[in-house]
Amino acid sequence: MTLPLQVDVLVIGAGPAGLAAATELAAHCTVLVVERESAAGGIPRHCGHYPFGMREFYRPMRGPDYARGLVKRAQTAGVNIALNVNVVALHPGPCVSVTADSGLATIKARRVLLATGVRESSRAQRLIGGTKPGGVLSTGALQGLVYLENSRPFRRPVILGTELVSFSAIMTCAHAGIRPIAMIEPNTTPTARWPLSLYPRLKNIPVHLSTRILAIEGRDRVEGVIVEGPDGKRHIETDGVIVSGRFRSEATLLADGPVKRDPASGGPAIDMMGRCTDPHYYAAGNMLHPVETAGWCWAEGQKMGRTILADLQDEMSSPDQPAPPPSPTRQPIVLAGEALSWVVPQFTSKERAFDHLQLRVNRPVKGRLSVHVDGREVASYPVHTRPERRILLPIPSQDGAMSIILEEAP
Repeated sequence: MTLPLQVDVLVIGAGPAGLAAATELAAHCTVLVVERESAAGGIPRHCGHYPFGMREFYRPMRGPDYARGLVKRAQTAGVNIALNVNVVALHPGPCVSVTADSGLATIKARRVLLATGVRESSRAQRLIGGTKPGGVLSTGALQGLVYLENSRPFRRPVILGTELVSFSAIMTCAHAGIRPIAMIEPNTTPTARWPLSLYPRLKNIPVHLSTRILAIEGRDRVEGVIVEGPDGKRHIETDGVIVSGRFRSEATLLADGPVKRDPASGGPAIDMMGRCTDPHYYAAGNMLHPVETAGWCWAEGQKMGRTILADLQDEMSSPDQPAPPPSPTRQPIVLAGEALSWVVPQFTSKERAFDHLQLRVNRPVKGRLSVHVDGREVASYPVHTRPERRILLPIPSQDGAMSIILEEAP
């Protein structure tokens, strides 16, 4: 397709959130989705296992089938999807610089939705030492090799992490005839909730808690890992390492642009309408909250599509005299408590598209979370949770300066 240079809404990222938003918008305005990969659908197209699609298609689906279903639904609605398009810069206006087969181009839009998703933390970001042999993969890379290239990169790997995606790695290994020999978890308990945390036991995979990988050994291929746990240091013979989880927002586009990044979550800072610091830009999906399920991101994308459409209605009714969106009244939401990692949204606004505040903690926590508006407590909730788990607090109806206070139990 010829890349249009002016549209009502430009969506960056063709995963569940971006496709859901575009599908909502397509009947009412011109929408273009740009995707850097050669196929649309996002991470699910690499996941050849169940369950996807229950809330979107009302039946369990494998990841690739689910991704194809979302793409077909978007295209049927009239969404243009441009593949192999790399966004290189965001500008006020809004407008976006891209590179494609035709060269460098600038796309102008009334609104832009950022939906670029997440990536797993690398070995280097986790400060794992040792040599640099082949056979060290993220879960996403493993899924690409197994499901897209029908490859078996190793036979007896260890898996670092116990998040949901770590169990997805077990399923991917089973599909390829790979038998993981251990899961390594630095925390004292598995990250995934029960009963999923029982899955490794069903597969006869030992889980080593309170244990970390110190070094990876091997010349051309992985030959072993050095781990340190409750019983001290020891060597595990293995031919691969799957470095899973600890997702980070895919937010490199935000450098030096009009959209400011939240240093805590790693993604764009938004208000309760999903608007970024430049209110022509919106954001949705896992770049906001690493990491949620595909279904969660799809529902959030739908919501952002409706929100953007409502924002655009006055402009589209008077196309000759477009007006910029009103500058939203924002105040930062303050977190008080050493264990609180981040909150999304990060800013208040009088209008609300989100129903809840989402938080994460950086260590296991038991205690009480209280929400304060203008210094007055308006709600309080018990909390007993672990890192990388979703915490949802209803957004209070009161307007004003908001803070969230964590009081940990002794």
